[in-house]
Amino acid sequence: MKIRILIFTLLCYYLNFGQSLNKEITDQGTPFLLGKINKEGLTSDNYKTWFSKEYDNYQPNQETINKISNILNDYTITMFLGTWCGDSKREVPRFYKVLEASNYPMEQLTVVALSGKSNMYKQSPNHEEKGLNIHRVPTFIFYKNGVEVNRIVESPVVSLEEDIQSILENNYEPNYKVVTKVNKMLQEFGTKKFNRKIKNQISVLKKNVKSMYELNTYARILKSTNRTKEAIEVLKLNTKLFPEKPGVFVSLANAFYSSDNKEEALVNYKKGLKLNPDNEKLKTTILRLKNNN
Repeated sequence: MKIRILIFTLLCYYLNFGQSLNKEITDQGTPFLLGKINKEGLTSDNYKTWFSKEYDNYQPNQETINKISNILNDYTITMFLGTWCGDSKREVPRFYKVLEASNYPMEQLTVVALSGKSNMYKQSPNHEEKGLNIHRVPTFIFYKNGVEVNRIVESPVVSLEEDIQSILENNYEPNYKVVTKVNKMLQEFGTKKFNRKIKNQISVLKKNVKSMYELNTYARILKSTNRTKEAIEVLKLNTKLFPEKPGVFVSLANAFYSSDNKEEALVNYKKGLKLNPDNEKLKTTILRLKNNN
């Protein structure tokens, strides 16, 4: 009897495991994969067209592949992607091509598909992304002995195989380093000290940030994971980095509004309108806020 119960328990475990892999969401418009997946999921009917195209067309540099092949086996890799994301559709098939050309042991690769829906933006059901600062997809994280060594964020700096080589040689700086720095400071100092500490970093950050959308996207992730205070501090910083852009003030105003701070929301909507005086939507928003007050 005990043996039968054990067999039944194990059977249920493996059945549930199989069902959880390559889970596809089909009831919210365009189908997308969600949670832990593998190449089999990415080559299934709804994804094989774009996967096969990029995989077949990409030709990794063989000289670089030869250099990374043996060393890469010492690392585990976690890949976060969105099957709804154009950058993921381009880079993920190429990344598989590089790993396979390097004879990388695929059991050391973990692949997690994230949601693109607003109520679960860049999250997975089991939240494997939690605490990892996943603000852009795809993100490829390289671990050695369980410790993160480096990551490729959204797209390679040079090429996937050359970026991997630089990571293995401990000589790599990924995209979005401003977000990395800001995230680290928030973790270290919290929101109260962050605003004071970041003032000394403004000139350095201005030299390294490429567009207002870097921190805007990061703030959206913070907000969607109930870290609204941190999101507001990041958006405040963005207004200092891009004081000429009306969008940064509108984003900050939206964050204040959603946290029920109508007064600060109105102040920042007005700043956005001053920079973009012909924006009728902003005018309407400001008028509605004034009337409600």
